[in-house]
Amino acid sequence: MKINVVISLKKEEWFSNIRTDVLAGLVVGLALIPESIAFSAIAGVDPQVGLYASFCIAVTIAFFGGRSAMISAATGAMALLMITLVKDHGLQYLLATTVLTGIIQVIAGYFKVAKLMRFISQSVVYGFVNALAILIFAAQLPELNKMDSLGYLFVGLGLAVVYLFPYIPKIGKLIPSPLICIIVLSLVALFLGADMRTVSDLGHFPDTLPIFLIPDIPLNLETLRIIFPYAVTLATVGLLETMMTTTIVNEVTGTEGDRHQECRGQGYANIVSGFMGGMAGCAMIGQSIINVSSGARTRLSTLTAGVFLLCLVVFLKDWLAYIPMAALVAIMIMVSFTTFNWDSVRNFSKHPKQSNLVMLAVVIVVLATHNLALGVLLGVLLSALFLINKLEREVKVQSELINNIRYYSISGQIFFSSSDKFFQFFDFKENISKVEIDLTHAHIWDITSVNMLNNVVQKFKAQNIEVNIIGLNEASSTLVDRYSSNSF
Repeated sequence: MKINVVISLKKEEWFSNIRTDVLAGLVVGLALIPESIAFSAIAGVDPQVGLYASFCIAVTIAFFGGRSAMISAATGAMALLMITLVKDHGLQYLLATTVLTGIIQVIAGYFKVAKLMRFISQSVVYGFVNALAILIFAAQLPELNKMDSLGYLFVGLGLAVVYLFPYIPKIGKLIPSPLICIIVLSLVALFLGADMRTVSDLGHFPDTLPIFLIPDIPLNLETLRIIFPYAVTLATVGLLETMMTTTIVNEVTGTEGDRHQECRGQGYANIVSGFMGGMAGCAMIGQSIINVSSGARTRLSTLTAGVFLLCLVVFLKDWLAYIPMAALVAIMIMVSFTTFNWDSVRNFSKHPKQSNLVMLAVVIVVLATHNLALGVLLGVLLSALFLINKLEREVKVQSELINNIRYYSISGQIFFSSSDKFFQFFDFKENISKVEIDLTHAHIWDITSVNMLNNVVQKFKAQNIEVNIIGLNEASSTLVDRYSSNSF
């Protein structure tokens, strides 16, 4: 396996759409500030951890990623998985986990794990995003419980601003409504002299560029035992959300990205983030849609967003400290409602029962375990089982007796699960001289099916009944020739 690090410096991927990309990047950079701070709060770390992560990941992925104009930064899906780790072991273990997450993702990229995305059904995706939305909303409850009536009023005002501002002519679409929410609520709180929790209560804001540091942890097997399970889960969820975001951006822009390079790029970005004091992140569905909907098409937009984010934070940190927590809660409630796939609820009665069961199973498992990767794994297994059951039910037989010859016409997919049903189609005690089995509309898939076909032939021959098999397609015939002990 050849290992090489690809940095994209092609002119058309950077400077073919300069004005629109820079403007879109500025908008996204503004929008990343409140979300990065809010995701830091979810993970239980200082705001600077999320802000450093968003800067490092956005800048790194601009050079190493496989999908132009896609935004990657600190995300809610990843932050939710860090809560227990930070609570039990602290920030340094989180940084080490972030580096290990990146290493796993780089390895996954070289082994082309992105191909496995084709095994994830739409029902699993619905379950994933719905569970993520519920978890993001639930993460706001502790902060809501600390609020008084004035805090609830501010949250309500924040939600009103977030949802109503986009309807204002001209400027409503130009400026991100979460940013306006922060400005309005901060000004109202200062004007009223309101005594309420602010972002400064969460920890320190950065006042310098991030610097290289090695996580201060013991380098032993016990440390690996602690961080490895978290790193695997973070890497899995990060790649899953990134691949889903890549699909969406591909559809919006009408272009294709390199999924395997994107996997490696996410890994490099997380390694850089971990060594620069940031937490793990991945592609952001919402911000990526904002970016490409604003007209962005090149890597310049992603780089602009990351650099502009850090410039704002470093030079305006004193102002950011006055942001009320109610504003961040309102924004995160909006994020949870936007993330939730409401069509999956509206069309629940129209969807197949199996699809609904898969979606509900993913949601229930994720909510019970707070493990998005485990929920996705269960969803994939259930989808496979339902598909196997469906294929098994669709195996049919038509039979008729003509001149003491029994004709069987089989249709459907014959494989390990349906082979028993295939065997039960035949009456081996019938007093006939010959059997003809027509497999024109069937397909033999595996060695289990070949062995079952052998058993059928041998069973008839044991009764001195001649057997003739016709209609095998080329692939089935090749499989039978290779593994069958009979000549058909």
